[in-house]
Amino acid sequence: MIEGFLPFLAWFKALHVMSLIAWMAGLFYLPRLFVYHCQVTPGSPESERFKIMERKLLRQIMTPAMICTFLFGILLALTPGTVDWHAGWWYTKIAGVLGLAGFHGACASWRRQFQSDRNTRPENFYRAANEIPTVLMMIVVIMVIVRPF
Repeated sequence: MIEGFLPFLAWFKALHVMSLIAWMAGLFYLPRLFVYHCQVTPGSPESERFKIMERKLLRQIMTPAMICTFLFGILLALTPGTVDWHAGWWYTKIAGVLGLAGFHGACASWRRQFQSDRNTRPENFYRAANEIPTVLMMIVVIMVIVRPF
């Protein structure tokens, strides 16, 4: 633990929450864009517009927000008194966060497939995938707020 971080605890929390909100917004919206992208003809002007929107959302908002979420989360974890390293909630929360990062990676892979007009998945796949970040977010929030174990 780094004692010098204590005066910045409130800042770390605020920046962590803001980063997480931005990241989650992207994780909720990008699969929805994929649903709409499935509904247009590959190579059409609409498809090209979706490609731009998806790329900008992922590269300019989601990835920087994910990096900041991890950065400020690590700073929080290194601040004395914020984490009980023997409690189970902490490890469940980390598993949920890693699941969100994995979903982020899956979205990046799907975006590359749309970018090269190689998507083979139907829109219902992306509708279902859109629920994954919601479930993972619920796990993370419950672990942090309720700390059930």
